[in-house]
Parts: sequence; C-alpha cells; structure tokens
Amino acid sequence: MSENQNRNFVVSQENWSLHRKGYQDQQRHMDKVKDAIKNNLPDLISEESIIMSNGREVIKIPIRSLDEYKIRYNYGKSKHVGQGQGDSKVGDVVARDGKPGDQAAGQGKKAGDQPGNDYYEAEVSIEEVQNVLFKELELPNLEKKEMAEITVEKIEFNDIRKKGLMGNIDKKRTILTAIKRNAIKGKAEISPIHNDDLRFKTWDEVIKPETRAVVLAMMDTSGSMGNFEKFCARSFFFWMTRFLRTKYQSVEIEFIAHHTEAKVVTEEEFFTKGESGGTICSSAYSKALELVDQKYNPVRYNIYPVHFSDGENFSTDNEKCLKLVNELMDISSMFGYGEVNPNNRYSSLMSTFKKIDNPKFRHYIIRQKKDVYEALKSFFQKQESIV
Repeated sequence: MSENQNRNFVVSQENWSLHRKGYQDQQRHMDKVKDAIKNNLPDLISEESIIMSNGREVIKIPIRSLDEYKIRYNYGKSKHVGQGQGDSKVGDVVARDGKPGDQAAGQGKKAGDQPGNDYYEAEVSIEEVQNVLFKELELPNLEKKEMAEITVEKIEFNDIRKKGLMGNIDKKRTILTAIKRNAIKGKAEISPIHNDDLRFKTWDEVIKPETRAVVLAMMDTSGSMGNFEKFCARSFFFWMTRFLRTKYQSVEIEFIAHHTEAKVVTEEEFFTKGESGGTICSSAYSKALELVDQKYNPVRYNIYPVHFSDGENFSTDNEKCLKLVNELMDISSMFGYGEVNPNNRYSSLMSTFKKIDNPKFRHYIIRQKKDVYEALKSFFQKQESIV
C-alpha cells in the first residue's frame, strides 16, 4: 500500500442500552410478582398448606403476562391502507377499536368472542409473602421502658484505617485516595493503586439497651372451637409469631391455651394440640396476669395480651372477664381480642367487651379465612411509635 493511498476507517459504536433489556424485563417481572402478592395477600396468608408446613412451603400465584410492544392488526374491519400527513408524534392515538362494549373477552360464566389476558403461575417463597405483609405491621404504642436490663452487642463500622482485612476494604475511599495521589503528579487517574492508597473499614462492638416486649398469645381450645375456628386462630398466631421474630430482636412470646382452665404450653403444643370441655375465658386472663407478676415487670416490658376465641363463654364468667381485661389494659400497651364467628351468631363475650371504652382495646371478628389478614392489620396497624 503506497503512502499516498487514502486509508479508509470504519468506526462502529455498539448501543449498550440494548443490553439493559434483560435487566429491565427482570425488574418488570419482579414488580409484577410484588403486585400479585399484594393483591392476593388475604388468600395467601390463609393458605392451609403454608400453616401446616411451618412456613417452608413454596406457593404459586397468578401473574398477568408481560406484553411486548408490537403492531396489532384490527381484523374486525375490512382490509384497507392509509396514509398519514407526516406530522404525527409519540403519544398520538392512531386508531380506536370500534365502540366500547361491542366485543369483549369472556368473564365469569359468560362467553366472549375476544382473546383475554394471559396469566401464568409463578412460584414465590414464604419470605417474599411476609416481606410484603410485614411492611404494613408494627407493635402499637411501643415505648422505651425504664431500668431496661437487657443490652445487645452490635457491630458498627465507624472508622477507616490503612490496615485491615481485604474483605473489609472500602473500595470508594481507596479509589478516591488513588485519584488524589495521581492528581498531584498531574494525572487524575485511578491506576495505579498503591498499597498506601488502600483504606479499610473497621468496627467496634457497642452495647445498646433494647426496648423489651412480651406478647401473651391466648387461644381457646375448648370443645366449641371447631376446625374452622381453630384454623383461623392458628393462622393468625402463625403470622403474628413470624412477624414478631422477623422485625423485633427483643420480643418474647408466651403461649397460653385454655378451656375451663388455662396453662402455659410450648409453641408446638399451642399450634397442634386440641382440647375439649367447656369454656371459661377468665382463666386465660388470670394466667396472663400471673405471668406478668412473675416474669414481666411492666416497668421493663411492653405487654401485649392477644386472645382468640369463638365467643362461646360460660355466661356467668363474662363480667369477670371484663374486670380482668381492664386490669390487663392498665399494664399493657395494647389488648387484642379476636373472635372467630363465621355464622354471625350472638356472642355474649363480645357484647360484654363492647362496654370497653379504652383506645388500648382492639377487637376483630373473623367470618371467613380472608379476614385473618384484616385482623393482623387491625391489631398491628402501622402508626407513629411512642419513643
């Protein structure tokens, strides 16, 4: 090739924005999953397979398919061609699909003559469900208590040093140090990075006092509690227990089962063991007060009694229940009473509790499985905490 011969070069530049398509589709899918979980929460948290599997189940939820942009032909009209004026812009409506309501996809029991939306089932873990659910919940009226005896060791990264473990290297500060050093020499570049440029995060173990709380979970296990009543009560306490252990480090849970007598039981017994006999709800409240007196000083603990029953209580016991509930509220941050009543029958216990005029008292009636979700929100509704 002669020196005078013209040399031709081709400069190409790849559009790297195209490589983001996969990531964008993945994000769209994850957003769809989150929306599907949120829209199906009442059904998901009352799913029997989840409760029986102790939270290790993977479940499926319907998710609408993601549509790609494409031209769709209107086959309802006769074939024709058209010509534009050349002044159209993004966002202009180029056509409308006939009159609204002329044609539609089938819904419910009626048949339609148009295609519907495509749905598919996506598998989600219990952790994904609870992440959405627990964002809506918190312990109400949680206060910092005086004379807190519990302290928690926490690690805080609070210093930067020139020596340390490579696993704790601070990449941002290391690069900035290298750029500054190279800039002094006239080249503000990252490379080369010297050992003197390395910066490492270091930590200290700090002792912090923790606000403590105890939840007194009380459940009616008498003969009047049928399969539906027991399932709804256990579903509520299942999610309540996971919520407390996920969001709070220093919350204790005491499990109290009762019929005519109340006793403290293990968590496994609480969720699996059935009983029979009559119902005296005041026995559970007396046991709760006994536990508080023995182990949980209200000066040091936020106390949350939560009781579930079917409302079938021994009639002469209702006034005693009212008295004990008022005593519990005097030392508690919140008292919750849930009643499983699918047939809307008269409940003497709920009628008695309606006399209570105290903002600490919260109650909810469960009539169907979906109501477990609403009961959780009613008792643990997110609000401004008192600190």
